Amino acid sequence: MTEQKAPEQGTISIHTENIFPIIKKWLYSEKEIFLRELISNAVDAIHKLQHVNLVEGLRLADEYAVDVMVDAEAGTLTVKDNGIGMTADEIRRYINQVAFSSAEEFIEKFKDIDDKNQIIGHFGLGFYSSFMVASRVEIKSLSYQEGAVGTHWSCDGTTNYELSEIDMQERGTEVILHFDKDEREFLETVKIREVLTRYCNFLPIPIRLGGDIVNDQNPLWTKTPGEVTDDEYVAFYRKLYPMADEPLFWIHLNIDFPFNLKGILYFPKLTTEFDLTRSYIKLFCNQVFVSDNCTELIPEFLTPLQGCLDAPDLPLNISRSYLQNDPQVRKIQEVISGRVAGKLLDLAKDDRADFAKVWETIHTFVKFGMMRDDKFNEKLKDNVIYALAGSDGWSTLPEYLERATDKHANKVYYTTNETAQATYLKLFKSQGLEALVLDAPIDSHFIQFLEMGNSELTFARVDADVTENLLEQDSSGSLVDGEEGKSRDQRIQELFEKELEKNEGISVRVESLKDPSVPAMVLFAEQSRRFQEMTRTFGQNDALSTGEHTLLINAASPVVRHALEFQTAGRAEDAALLIEQVYDLAMLNCQVFDRERMERFLERSNQLLGRIEPEVKGQ
Repeated sequence: MTEQKAPEQGTISIHTENIFPIIKKWLYSEKEIFLRELISNAVDAIHKLQHVNLVEGLRLADEYAVDVMVDAEAGTLTVKDNGIGMTADEIRRYINQVAFSSAEEFIEKFKDIDDKNQIIGHFGLGFYSSFMVASRVEIKSLSYQEGAVGTHWSCDGTTNYELSEIDMQERGTEVILHFDKDEREFLETVKIREVLTRYCNFLPIPIRLGGDIVNDQNPLWTKTPGEVTDDEYVAFYRKLYPMADEPLFWIHLNIDFPFNLKGILYFPKLTTEFDLTRSYIKLFCNQVFVSDNCTELIPEFLTPLQGCLDAPDLPLNISRSYLQNDPQVRKIQEVISGRVAGKLLDLAKDDRADFAKVWETIHTFVKFGMMRDDKFNEKLKDNVIYALAGSDGWSTLPEYLERATDKHANKVYYTTNETAQATYLKLFKSQGLEALVLDAPIDSHFIQFLEMGNSELTFARVDADVTENLLEQDSSGSLVDGEEGKSRDQRIQELFEKELEKNEGISVRVESLKDPSVPAMVLFAEQSRRFQEMTRTFGQNDALSTGEHTLLINAASPVVRHALEFQTAGRAEDAALLIEQVYDLAMLNCQVFDRERMERFLERSNQLLGRIEPEVKGQ
């Protein structure tokens, strides 16, 4: 046995004052990342040996693995690999110089940032992150090189270290952390398993804790889409989000050029507990977990996406503000939005009924994306689907316009509330006219966006005006009759105007509708109503029915004619009662009455019911 040399003692040269205390407190809320760094180093050592084995033809046939061992009695945690190992010179170079200077540079660069979460991933601390939790760190290593001897390195958290030869039989590296009493949680196997599952769950080398493998070395995103079944995609989603419902759809990314990006993204079923201010994507770097809140990589309108991205080319030890302006990040966002658009197109073409179920959840985000991203809009604009009022059907805008060519070319009628606008929709349906349902908060903005994109296109709510298709060509209403020299329609208009003159902002219009069952309708000019909706959004107006509006009187209605007959017969009180009732009935479709108006309406309704005289046989 050869005589071992005396231990080498030295001092690590540093420029940053008191760097060890800074390291020890660095990212205190996430101090468990030390284990991720040590495991990553161990996996890297194995990869280096595998490469050397391949290039130099060493014919090593080891079963590669990283072992994590806890000794609560000794107060130590050991991370052991059977990778390439290090000689004494390599420890001097990689631990005393390179690793320490990297940690020094990292601390110097980011020590003044108040919110340490603004540093994505925190890669850069490396081996020296061990000193966040350990009072003393040892390294035992044996290089793969022929004739190498074991080397032992030790440091107690000061700038002093000790390096000596030791007897080692197995190639590889052991890092031994000695914990003081404040860090005893890392001597609990349950805690270590939790940290390994969080940060190292998908590393490509087996990670063993107490002899049990705790990681999945071949996560789904490392495979090609053709290798994976739908059941496997769903099972993987359950693994990532155990408490979530089944996802609506997913996208498998496998990109090698112009950058390296792999991953699987899922669009979840949204709940009221979903937080749209954060990202739910799990970011990895070469299968090492980095972050589960990386909003910079996902377009804003696709924030609900869940799943995982593995982006090994991203610089992860930089601030988020820098990452936001990184050209590669913008390219990743473009790829993701493009793939989502492609997936939506495929779903729309495969089965519209199934797509409609998905659309009800995602349409707000898709419309927002179309308004924000020109490329996204260009891909999807002809495949956005809209519910058809009064039916279970769905239609794209081109399909709707094609069916309406002969009736109202380039004009789209829509409803924002099928219940409140039921009267208008009934008239539309009776004449074979269709209306789209646009009842989401985003739709008022989306309508204007669509109109801006096509100057020939016009949207009109069903209560904005009466299309010619609903009007009856009744020439009798314009004939002059009686001593007053006025037509029937003129007399109806004057009668209603006189009785309703106390109501502000109202104008009266008389038409004959094809459906006589509707006495009157309230119409709001499309642009005026949109302005009212906008002011209501900003809290300036609570009721859309205030302001200018038109009461369209249906001259074909028996109720309207009764009012005229009452006036002619000298029953002015009955005529007034009926006119007020007709107006309030029309207003009920678009306004919630206050208490006083509702009391008047109910009282008037009872009066009218009380005046109904039944016919008695034989009299």
